[in-house]
Amino acid sequence: MSTAHAAGTIELPQTPTIVLVHGAFADASSWNGVILKLQAEGYEVIAVANPLRSLASDSAYVSALLKTIHGPVVLVGHSYGGA
Repeated sequence: MSTAHAAGTIELPQTPTIVLVHGAFADASSWNGVILKLQAEGYEVIAVANPLRSLASDSAYVSALLKTIHGPVVLVGHSYGGA
């Protein structure tokens, strides 16, 4: 879907940044294979280094990171990272 502006230009939809959050007993490198495939498709990908301290503090950490991203985001969490 695109948006037409008054000047007659067309703005194409922005490709989302994909943010990957690993679960417990893993680290951000567990997403390496997925990251390569997504980047090959043209996506910007961020694998969060989930601190694994507590659900509340880890959620706050991920939330703070998300606030730094401009444009649409697809957030993917595995296991504990999805909580």
